[in-house]
Amino acid sequence: MSAILPTYARYELMFDHGKGSYVFTRDGKRYLDFSGGVAVNSLGHAHPHLVNALKEQADKLWHVSNLYQIEGQERLAHRLTQASFADVVFFGNSGAEAVECAIKMARKYHAASGAPERYRVITFESAFHGRTLATIAAGGQEKHLEGFGPAVEGFDKVAGFDADLVRAAIGPQTAAILIEPVQGEGGVRVLEPTFLKSLRQIADDHGILLILDEVQSGIGRTGYLYAYQNAGFEPDILASAKGLGGGFPIGACLATREAAIGMTAGTHGSTFGGNPLAMAVGNAVLDVVLEDGFLEDVRHKSLILKQKLAALGDEFPEIIEQIRGEGFLIGIKVKLPLGEVIGGIINEGLLAVPAGDNVVRLLPPLTASVQEFDEALQCLHRAMVGLSLKQD
Repeated sequence: MSAILPTYARYELMFDHGKGSYVFTRDGKRYLDFSGGVAVNSLGHAHPHLVNALKEQADKLWHVSNLYQIEGQERLAHRLTQASFADVVFFGNSGAEAVECAIKMARKYHAASGAPERYRVITFESAFHGRTLATIAAGGQEKHLEGFGPAVEGFDKVAGFDADLVRAAIGPQTAAILIEPVQGEGGVRVLEPTFLKSLRQIADDHGILLILDEVQSGIGRTGYLYAYQNAGFEPDILASAKGLGGGFPIGACLATREAAIGMTAGTHGSTFGGNPLAMAVGNAVLDVVLEDGFLEDVRHKSLILKQKLAALGDEFPEIIEQIRGEGFLIGIKVKLPLGEVIGGIINEGLLAVPAGDNVVRLLPPLTASVQEFDEALQCLHRAMVGLSLKQD
């Protein structure tokens, strides 16, 4: 019996090593990895630039704590702010930490502005913001809250992506609006730019903050460094993680200087956050993602992938209901039981991830080639044929 706490229903697979878009078991069986460690391995496996950056840093300094200045932090923060709306960055170790920091920052903003009663955050149906007590309360899904006692107070969920519903939910205690521009766990739901822009206007009208959770959609996943950059507005605070470390644990909370006015010395912290190893890898990821033409290439390849998947959907309408998503965050809504479909896909040598709304998530590395898309489509086609035969 395993000594691992059984909080995951794991597949009977154990990988020994990876290279590029592929992972290999100890006996040499190869899988095309379009799960990406759940949108984490932004540049695939064993990317040489990331490996070299980590090795070089490991030979120099691993950890000193945030009691001291850390050169890699200064550089990564500067690069993130130069490439986004933000003025300042706080580094943690995960997406949940980044969202927690964002929630605390929003509450502290109002307290520092003389309105400590403003602490409530508006959230949305199907949201996922992490697994801490505060972030499961923010997500508001019963399956995540069940058994963990009374939910952390201070979150008001809106049942729909409607500006009028959001306005109606705002009260004298409202501090912020928290939303994912693309809901990953919630079923790869891409929110309309017009709706997101309306949230910016609503926040301005009511003197509250707009927080984006781009833990999954950020760092090139939608073809832009952050998804908001293709929607014509800017947030006050943004949570980032996953792809920023390319596989190394990292989280970042980006904010305007105004939104962060209450976050002074001693108000927040993270022992391992922003350690030299994570910063070296994060900077190496940006070296690649911010290179001229890289994100344009992701957007171009994404159109090719969606066209191929649309053709697959046309061939198997009895299984595939809809293709959705942006960039390399793609969802296939299916009509059969999700576990059965995912199992069939994995059996054909392609790794994919389940999501809400009965959706198969495809999260290829941003470096994936069109030839690898063709291979993935062959795997998917074989899986669909097998599933169709089972239905006959």
